[in-house]
Parts: sequence; C-alpha cells; structure tokens
Amino acid sequence: MSDEPIYLDHAASALLDPQVAAAMCACLTDTVGYGNSTNFAHAYGRRAAAKIEAARAEVARLIGATAPSILFTSGATESDNLAVLGAGRANAARGLRHVITARTEHKAVLAACQQLEREGLTVTYLSPGADGQVLPGAVEAAWQADTGLVALMLVNNETGVRQDIAAIGALTRARGALLHVDAVQAVGHIPVDVDELGADLLALSAHKLHGPTGVGALYVRRTPRPALVPLQFGGGHEQGLRSGTLSVHQIVGLGEACRLAGTRLPGEPARQSALTERLWQQLRPLGGVARNGEGAPRAPHILSVTFAGVDGEALRFGLTGLAVSGGSSCASGSGEPSYVLRALGRSDVEAAATVRFSVGCTTTEADIDSAARQVAAEVGRLRALAPAGA
Repeated sequence: MSDEPIYLDHAASALLDPQVAAAMCACLTDTVGYGNSTNFAHAYGRRAAAKIEAARAEVARLIGATAPSILFTSGATESDNLAVLGAGRANAARGLRHVITARTEHKAVLAACQQLEREGLTVTYLSPGADGQVLPGAVEAAWQADTGLVALMLVNNETGVRQDIAAIGALTRARGALLHVDAVQAVGHIPVDVDELGADLLALSAHKLHGPTGVGALYVRRTPRPALVPLQFGGGHEQGLRSGTLSVHQIVGLGEACRLAGTRLPGEPARQSALTERLWQQLRPLGGVARNGEGAPRAPHILSVTFAGVDGEALRFGLTGLAVSGGSSCASGSGEPSYVLRALGRSDVEAAATVRFSVGCTTTEADIDSAARQVAAEVGRLRALAPAGA
C-alpha cells in the first residue's frame, strides 16, 4: 500500500501517463530522430519533423481539426496570450477595438485582456449567473459596433461549469467577430469539435490530459484564417506565429496524450462523472456543504465544494492523505479568495472554505471512498474546534 496521498488534483496537473512517458523516452533516445526539425537536408532533421507532424495530426484529430491548423506552444498560457493579444492587436489595426470576455476566465485570458486595455482597447467583463454560466444573451447584450473578439472558456477550471460555446460561436460567426475558446479543462475530458463550437482559436495544454508540462497548442482556423500578431519573433517557425526551435520530445508527449485521450473518450467521461457524483453523495450528509455550479452543465472530472463552519486553508492542510486544491493552481499561492467563486456570489469566507476535487484516469472508487472518509473526519474535527456560532 502506497504512503503517497490520494491524488485528486488532476485539474491542476493530471498525472503523467506511463505510455506518454515511454513515448517521450523513446524520442529522447532516438539520436537520429532528435535533430532540428527545420533542417530537411539530412535524416536527423527529417525524422524529427516527421515525429512533430505525427503529433500535430493526433492533436488535430482529438478536436476535429486539420493538422495545419495546430500550432505548438509552451502551454495554455502562451496559447491564450497569443490568441487574445494576437487577435486583439490585429483587430485594433482595422478598427475593431472591443473585446468581450467573462470575469471567471483563467488569468491567462484576463491578464491578456487587461494588457489590451492598457493599449487602448475596450474590454467588457461579463458576470456569470449564480450557477457559473455566461448566457449567450449576455454576450449579445454586450455587443458593440467595434466588437472584434469574444474570449470565453468551454469548461471553468475551478468549478467545472460548461458554457454553451456553440450558441455563442453562432453569434460571433453571424456578426463577423472572432471567438477564442480556452478549452484546457475540456479537451480530453469531453468531446470537443472546433467546427461544432464555432471556434476560430482554441487553446489546450498537455499536462491537463496526462501529458507533460511545458507544451500546449493553439488551434487557428484555416478558412477564414484569423489575423494574429505574433508575440515573439525569429526564424518564423509555426507558420510565422511562434518562432523558436520546437521541443520534439515534449510535442511527442502531447501527441501521445491526445491519442490516448481519444481512445478513452467513449467511456472515461461517464466513469469520471460517476466518481465525482459518488464523492458528492458522500459529502452531502455532512450538512453545510454546497456544490459550486449546481444546476449547470459541468465537466465530469471536477467537483468544487464549499464547506460552512470550517477554515478552508486548515481543511486543505489537514487532509494529509489527499492531494487537493482550493481552486485554480495558478492562484494557489496568492492567499486571496477565488475571484471565480466571488463572481458566482460566494463571500470571501465561503470562497476560502472551498475545496476543488478533480479526478483522472487513475482514480478509483476506493480512492473516492477513502477521500470522503478523510474529508468527513477533518470537517467534523474543525467544526468541533470552531467557536460557538462561527
């Protein structure tokens, strides 16, 4: 029996799949296939390029795209930045200086939007309903004559709430604006098809679907092709939009993770949904608990629960047998209550007393049952220590 905590933080970083690790190791030890992929003059470069293109095809297949529409990046943050800043700046040059996004987006999108504001663009930040959904009608109501970009996530990284991106995509397409979709918590967890969503740009990351950290991709629609201003310049790699020598072994890992995710999609989402529901049904009898995003469509792997009458930080640190988080891993060190939960109407105290549980391909029913027992025991202990009326 392992002494390691039960890992229920796959939304932060899904555990690396052994088959992905094996594919990466094989790539690293293939000296003939580890040349510079831009050099077709010798076998080293050609074999490296072939590995990259094979991975590109796997990424494209998983999201219903064509291989040439996939650009490799260092991860979702870069993909989101390239999409928002690249499209925003290109749009501004032709007079489209308004962007629509939501207050519950990942900071990679929000910070990029704030940078566009510093550059003179206008951004509308939509507030979700109490269930976490941003309705298509809210997007339509925020529309301006110079709206050129809408940036909304498909699945929220803290609550797991799914947005009706297809309806929003129909709106942006009809009005001639671009739609960027942060699909980091969706790809590999639910079926994703860029055409069905109406996405012009879409970000994904390897380490959210049991791949390696440090590599991701940005889908860029081929026809009509969005105008993007690059963030970095050099040798013109990745169709001139992301210069820099490509990391072959990481890209191979992303490709293998996407291939495996595709094979699991027929059954794994239902299994993971059953696991998170099993956990919720065991936590509900504790009383004073609330599931964030209740009533809204959600991704199968994320369960966000607010516990009344306990200090959230004390609860998370007290769960020594579990690896969980309070919300977005990117903001876990800030000490600030989750801005996502506050946007849903949670108070600072409630937001701080929230735990995000997220399952993966390795999670079992036994893990869930053990987690429920540990949470129940720690919540009971902390409530017993709390001052009367707290």
